[in-house]
Amino acid sequence: MARTNFLISVIVSTYNRPDALALVLKQCLAQTDTNYEVIVADDGSGEPTRTVIESAANHTDLAVSHVWQPDQGFRAAAIRNQGIAQARGEYLIFLDGDCVPQGDFIARHRALAETGWTVTGSRILLNEALTSDLLTQRLSLTQANLRFWVRQRCAQRSNKLLPLLIKLPDFAQRRVNGFKWRGIKSCNLAAWAVNVHAINGFDEEFSGWGHEDADFVARLYNAGVRRKKGFYATEVLHLWHQEQPRDNASLNYKRVLEVLQSKRTWARHGLDQALIKQEPAETTPFGSMPS
Repeated sequence: MARTNFLISVIVSTYNRPDALALVLKQCLAQTDTNYEVIVADDGSGEPTRTVIESAANHTDLAVSHVWQPDQGFRAAAIRNQGIAQARGEYLIFLDGDCVPQGDFIARHRALAETGWTVTGSRILLNEALTSDLLTQRLSLTQANLRFWVRQRCAQRSNKLLPLLIKLPDFAQRRVNGFKWRGIKSCNLAAWAVNVHAINGFDEEFSGWGHEDADFVARLYNAGVRRKKGFYATEVLHLWHQEQPRDNASLNYKRVLEVLQSKRTWARHGLDQALIKQEPAETTPFGSMPS
């Protein structure tokens, strides 16, 4: 029987969106599964974000830490690597700071975790109006029930309903044959720490928006790690935001193609930089380690 009592590290990426982060952390720290820690990987946010993290940490017995790097443009790969370097868990879940998990999010990821596999989670998109109502607390997720979500779907304020009502276990159709781009999103992605270290984490040569998540999964694939899809199990509520500029998307796409063609597994500028602390990051621990 597979071991299930491993510590999970949830690495939450954020940048100057403290209202969204507050909602995400509230749900992160109210999980049915309690064997986990939370690391906020902060790509240069200001003091309001730190205040949100400290406030959340003060209301839980779970371990919460804050890893921060200076704001020098979009450097998601670098700050995720800083989060990985601080993680104590055997299993890592990457979550964006505008993706709100359901209460069984960690339990569902744990149920899908399997040696030699990574899991790409799924998401439910919320529109601007519903996002505003949630962030300004005109609506409460803790009070959301079936009727609430039916109303939101009928009003086209969310793009899915069934994944909130139906949760499926692990089964053969989750397994992806070969490498496929579709469904890879680092806003909800899980992998074993040992596999992440073996490929040198995220590649910091990716700059701007686009495809650093596909590169990560492609290098895992080249290293023999296959992919499962987390649909109807791991869905997060993706708060609305304006689209990021995609100026570098085509260049980043070509980088992924090069990785697939060359079978390369190692990130040229990756996790090893964070582990030897060549680029300074500030780390603030809160709370205590889960037992």
